[in-house]
Amino acid sequence: MPDAVRTAAVRAVLIMSLTIIQAMVAFLSTLTGSWLAFPMVLSSVASTVVATWAVLDVWVTRQVWNQRHGVVSEPSSTARQMRRQRRRAQRAARAAERDEAGGRIRGRRNAGELSRTGDLSRTGDLSRA
Repeated sequence: MPDAVRTAAVRAVLIMSLTIIQAMVAFLSTLTGSWLAFPMVLSSVASTVVATWAVLDVWVTRQVWNQRHGVVSEPSSTARQMRRQRRRAQRAARAAERDEAGGRIRGRRNAGELSRTGDLSRTGDLSRA
């Protein structure tokens, strides 16, 4: 995360945490009937507006940073061309390997047989499984 965005995010988290603490104090002082209840409710409303502004500031700062310093979202034509060439070479290598092997898949022994559990379940003898 870039420094400007990180600074805005830290500021927003601090403001939000203070707003939550303030709202909790306002709620508890309202329950107890304290004289502090009304001023705390008013300041909680104001803090909520400030916290919303701080979160929007993080979003705007991130958008501005991405526009000024962000990476281009689509690859350049040379990168695309190199990828195409690499894919063609890989396909040609796989085709040559298939031709050498005679069309069969390597590393598969007894490909036509069923698995052991499949054989046992077909015969009905599940005591050996």
